[in-house]
Amino acid sequence: MRERIIALYERWLLRHILSVGIPRLMIGGFVLSLLALAFIKNLDMAGLLGDSLVRVGRNGVIVLALLPAVRGGLGLNFGLPVGIVAGLVGLLVPMEFNLSGWKGFWAATALAAVLGWVAGMAYGWLLNRVKGQEMMVGTYVGFSIVSGMCTFWLLAPFTNPRMIWPIGGHGLRTTLPCTPGVGKILDNLGRFEIGGMGVPTGLLLYFLLLCGLVAVFFRTRVGLGIQASGENPAYARACGISENRSRLLAAALSTMLAAVGMVAFSTSYGFVQLYLAPLMMAFPAVAALLIGGGSVVRASVSHVIIGTLLFQTLLTIALPVTNELLSGDLSEVARVIAANGMILYALTRSSR
Repeated sequence: MRERIIALYERWLLRHILSVGIPRLMIGGFVLSLLALAFIKNLDMAGLLGDSLVRVGRNGVIVLALLPAVRGGLGLNFGLPVGIVAGLVGLLVPMEFNLSGWKGFWAATALAAVLGWVAGMAYGWLLNRVKGQEMMVGTYVGFSIVSGMCTFWLLAPFTNPRMIWPIGGHGLRTTLPCTPGVGKILDNLGRFEIGGMGVPTGLLLYFLLLCGLVAVFFRTRVGLGIQASGENPAYARACGISENRSRLLAAALSTMLAAVGMVAFSTSYGFVQLYLAPLMMAFPAVAALLIGGGSVVRASVSHVIIGTLLFQTLLTIALPVTNELLSGDLSEVARVIAANGMILYALTRSSR
């Protein structure tokens, strides 16, 4: 009888472990270990947890932008820089006219969404002609658009003295401060503290709101058509759903969300980074989605939230703990090891 109870318990435990996912349990255990070490070393726990929440809200929408591409059968969208660059352009135009406060934020968001949708339609048109190679082509497209925009940043007709190089009088600077009143506008909305830990209420609610809108969208007729086309193109065609149109909409929605997410990212960060700064931004987003339990063919909003929380919390806590355990300033080395190591681990799971 005892052996039978033990066998049933082991089977129950194994079933629940598989339902949660071994990778998520491993990463979650590692994060808890880092938190324990930080507590033992008397680090500022409230500050670390507060910074983690800020990073979750700051990066969450960019991770969310991967969801439509996966649902639409495009795989992991390594072409996110297309939308990220559109978001940067959307931010710069209100900055040129010194629009501040909520007016500047919503103007940047609306312009970024429009530019992201247009760029996404062009990107989706390209992906429809390279079926089966979307991730590889998306990577090259992302690298190409970032490199090509370096010329645009130098030649664009911006004249605001806060944005252009002081010597020569043209060309945008590498890093630009957000217009006063726009920087950290979401972070400070409804912000409160619990035991010294700052909670960026507005930023987190903005991320969760977009997650909810995306979840609702995929319950509509159009969203279900995109999902059906991604999961079973033959069945979708039999139901009268255009596969190419669904893929086009998925790419456009993914790119638009990346553009909107870049506006939230930059305003939360307080600075707009141009030139080669967006080059590798797709890789941490992909890693977060995969660590959260997503894959090339399957992803959900819960995967986005869990993956962003685990990945960003790990990066936030790993650096101070590493510096405390090892002598010398190894913060940059630790950051590179933690970020790229997690990305490498996540990408090895992409076929699951």
